[in-house]
Amino acid sequence: MTRVVILAEKPSQAKAYAEAFTIQEKTKTYIQLKPDETFPDGATITWGVGHLVELKEPHDYKPEWKRWKLEQLPIVPDRFLEKVSKGKWEQFQAVKKLFQQADVIVNAADVDREGSNIFYSILRLTGVKGKPVQRLWINSLEKDEVRKGFNHLQSNDKDLKMFDEAKARQISDWMVGINASRLFTLHLQKKGFNNHLSIGRVQSPTVYLIYQRHKEIENFVSEPFYQIEGLFQAEKGSYKGLAKIKDKDKAKVQALMDQHGLKENEPLRGIVQKVDKKTKHMKSPKLHSLSTLQSVANRRWKYTPSQVLKTMQKLYEKRLVSYPRTDCNFITENEFAYLVKNLNQYQQSMNVSFTPVSLKPNKRYVNNSKVQEHYAIIPTKSVPSEKKLNGLSRDEQNIYREVLATTLAMFHRDYVYEETTIYTHVHDLPFKSTGKREVDRGWKELFPKPSKAKQEKEAFLPEVQNGEEVGAKLHIKESMTQPPKPYTEGQLITMMKTCGKLVDDEEDVEILKEVEGLGTEATRSSIIETIKTQNYIEVKKNIVSITDKGIMLCEAIEGTLLSSPSMTAKWESYLKKIGNGEGSKQMFIKQTHQFIDKLIKEMPESIQNVQVRSTGEKKSWNDPIAKCPACPTGVIMDRYKFYGCSAYTEGCKVSFPKRLAGKTLSKNMIKTLCEKKRTKVLKGFKGKKTFSTALMLDQDYKIKFDFNKKT
Repeated sequence: MTRVVILAEKPSQAKAYAEAFTIQEKTKTYIQLKPDETFPDGATITWGVGHLVELKEPHDYKPEWKRWKLEQLPIVPDRFLEKVSKGKWEQFQAVKKLFQQADVIVNAADVDREGSNIFYSILRLTGVKGKPVQRLWINSLEKDEVRKGFNHLQSNDKDLKMFDEAKARQISDWMVGINASRLFTLHLQKKGFNNHLSIGRVQSPTVYLIYQRHKEIENFVSEPFYQIEGLFQAEKGSYKGLAKIKDKDKAKVQALMDQHGLKENEPLRGIVQKVDKKTKHMKSPKLHSLSTLQSVANRRWKYTPSQVLKTMQKLYEKRLVSYPRTDCNFITENEFAYLVKNLNQYQQSMNVSFTPVSLKPNKRYVNNSKVQEHYAIIPTKSVPSEKKLNGLSRDEQNIYREVLATTLAMFHRDYVYEETTIYTHVHDLPFKSTGKREVDRGWKELFPKPSKAKQEKEAFLPEVQNGEEVGAKLHIKESMTQPPKPYTEGQLITMMKTCGKLVDDEEDVEILKEVEGLGTEATRSSIIETIKTQNYIEVKKNIVSITDKGIMLCEAIEGTLLSSPSMTAKWESYLKKIGNGEGSKQMFIKQTHQFIDKLIKEMPESIQNVQVRSTGEKKSWNDPIAKCPACPTGVIMDRYKFYGCSAYTEGCKVSFPKRLAGKTLSKNMIKTLCEKKRTKVLKGFKGKKTFSTALMLDQDYKIKFDFNKKT
């Protein structure tokens, strides 16, 4: 008899796996599967609950490291050790016991470096050694995909390399976060700063790029420039055109008018010298990666990047879309085949009907060589019924329809439009007018129509003939140069991906291009949430602005590698080498140590010119309420409208409401829930009647009523 134990990342993932087979028994800590073709002796699925295991904190190594003191820096343990996360002991012990009993262990956590980290960190802390480990590698939670994945388990060779990569990233981020945050905070407190700064390897350069845009806008001096604009009246309508001059000096523009014997606002005659018409075809957009979906959803519905990821995760767990944390815009021929098979059903689901242009794969969308761990975000084979679709939340419907429309678009006709350019001469001075006319909406039929204002911007030109005489009135048009616009929250994702465009060094540009900028597809939204929580930026009506605290951070890190996206990119580039077996985890950690030593030595001088600002925060505002029950590094904080975890960088999404059933939840109640998992019986909840109940945390860290508790 072979005892197979499968570790999922979280309970919802374990449940999805179990539903692909026949369940024999469910308990609080595992699910037992009945024997079948895949598992002749059955199998046991257990799970993590967030991170079961975390890196030890400074004071776990030395009690004196709990106090923030400059003379203690750098804080670098001889060996980095792990511990069971607070509140996770029971589940960890259950996993440990199952691992000890197992003949084969299967890593079924998410297929990325963090999934590898979660699995191997748990395995290492259980002390279980020498047992065969296999890897589940799937992109969808659909039942047939889950069964197929378990029937074709992979070796753990690549997984172990990804674990080294993830552990190198986790340890170096720990070292930078612990040491740089204390270093900068303590030096600034000497200058009168009464709060603390949080410094991070990825979050700090991200804030600095927003600061750079702020400085560009702040230092921008608007200047006038002048052009000659003509208003023309043809037989079939009027149109506007511009002469080929644009100058800051109005006198030069006037001189050109004089040279051609032209006066402003006088009735003149013009001749249509040339009409140029071109029919242009626009192919449908590439399939979505997470970041393109986040950008589109922010532009269309003002959704935050984290809101999009959260919604995508729900759709993934409902088996409606493929794996959400992908950076790929391509699919393989396997996915294309099932999309073709379900094409009619997808069209019915969207309430559209069109004849596909081709049912053969097109390299713009289908390219096996471009797909590595994950393919693009597409709908799964499970096409939702109208009832199921209507049962989704508004956010889920919007995001699902966007994914579905983008996927269907690759089968649709091109968008075709006619671009017209008219050259009109007035006293031999040429004016150019451009316009656009839709010929065939093609794939654009699948998406919402643009606003009227946007349509009007694309100037419609009347029908004119070569040699036609038109009425003309000219004037010198004055315009002002415009500063760069602040980022929207959706543009932050794009900015983080493409920050290579802001870097001068060619080698750095190439590295940034290779690693796709700052952060990863899975972490960018959480980085943005972290810098919002830290009060470095604020977002109002989707416009991002930097706060006084953010400006102070940027002034403090200016000139150091912490402000440089290039540094982060070089780190990420080396991390990828570790994942590919070409780099060393020990070397990476050693270089991080050297970087911190350099920072400690150079930092006092670099901080001299920093102006300490009032951050507008009460000292107690960011004080931790309790250790996060779900993740290794986060603390629960008061975040104005709710309580939430600070560790968005690690992807933790734990949050608690401030009011529940008409009752305000105090900080003490939240602290008790985080530390003890239950409160005493509380009065004053409101339903149809007022009632009393205790509160408890369930396995997904949601607050539930506990009516069984009597005191």
